[in-house]
Amino acid sequence: MSEHDQVNAAQAMSDGPAALVLSGGGARAAYQIGVLRAISEMLPNRHCTPFPIICGTSAGALNAAALATSADSFGVGVDKLHDVWANFSSSQVYRTDWRGVLGSAFRWLSNLALGLFNKTVPVSLLNNAPLGELLREIIDLKQLPRMIDSGYLHALCITACSYSRGDSVNFYQGAPQLTDWHRARRRGRRTLLSHEHLMASSAIPLIFPAVDVAGEYYGDGALRQLAPISPALHLGASRVLVIGAGTGVGSAAKSPVMSYPSLAQIIGHIMSSSFVDSLEMDLERMHRINHTVSILPPERLATTSLKPVNYMVISPQLDKLERLAAQYAHTLPASIQLFVRGSGMFKKSGSNLLSYLIFEAPFTKALIELGYSEAKEREAELKTFLFPANLADQDAGNSTVLNFRRPSQSETGSSA
Repeated sequence: MSEHDQVNAAQAMSDGPAALVLSGGGARAAYQIGVLRAISEMLPNRHCTPFPIICGTSAGALNAAALATSADSFGVGVDKLHDVWANFSSSQVYRTDWRGVLGSAFRWLSNLALGLFNKTVPVSLLNNAPLGELLREIIDLKQLPRMIDSGYLHALCITACSYSRGDSVNFYQGAPQLTDWHRARRRGRRTLLSHEHLMASSAIPLIFPAVDVAGEYYGDGALRQLAPISPALHLGASRVLVIGAGTGVGSAAKSPVMSYPSLAQIIGHIMSSSFVDSLEMDLERMHRINHTVSILPPERLATTSLKPVNYMVISPQLDKLERLAAQYAHTLPASIQLFVRGSGMFKKSGSNLLSYLIFEAPFTKALIELGYSEAKEREAELKTFLFPANLADQDAGNSTVLNFRRPSQSETGSSA
């Protein structure tokens, strides 16, 4: 790290390091790019990441890894991600040709009915081999040690679900003082992150095949992820920015539908229970802890391991996502439209599920624009969150100086 970069590396740590938590959500993760693009324009120096701790799950894990490998050039990393998401096509994520779609469907049905292929061929509804090729092309994980050793990055954490153990595993690569953790149904494990970890974290059950990582099979990180924000706290964060995959807060109340729910509607609820509900419950739990800490008398506060966490959440409203999904449903490849039409996905009740699956440029561009505009609307709030120490400096007439240092061993403790 040059002397200039040392002066201008991400946020001063007087309030502790800031973490970025990127949730899963399939194609909805394009929204994160819009938010990140707005943040990069707010930084005094776009070369340095304001988030020394980056955690990602499912599609959010892919964005997290790309940002972490460009921690010394945050603006450049965001621009690269924007180029990918703004020009996305489903064929970059899974095979959309008729042979590929029908072949995957045949293997899935044959295995379900006759038990064929299960010992030799991964079985899933879609073949996501193109995604693996894309990740190897755009994410250079060999850059992680340099980012960590140079002080730009404190840790990158990727979450996946172990099918054999039935728990949530937070794979992390980071500073040497970090240690593993173990809680009920979740654990943190130091490792050298690979593209297999990214593929495992984004392997939606049944849709994409499970991934073998060091002799153990893993699936989508949103599965059994009981505390999505916890990894960031274990890694030493005291401030957390969460970019979610949807929230019902502020959405219009839906009228009850008396007809039997379609398959797409049921699967959409299952997806939301993994990608949305766990995060909202964890945020609610953190809010209650912060409130409890705020009312404790000083003598009690000195004896508890609870610590307040400054957090901020930016997430799109579900009704906006569903409207956009319905608007751009026609952009899905013809093979996929035929494959899923009978599920009710193209009905109004199926637009929730549809919003996870439209990896097409018109839809992802619309989500990027939505994320950008909603982040710009909260620019003052974001700046206060990102640069709390700098506000006092600016009030005193001092110039803004960003200086990143790694937290000490005593600063990384948390009751997460």
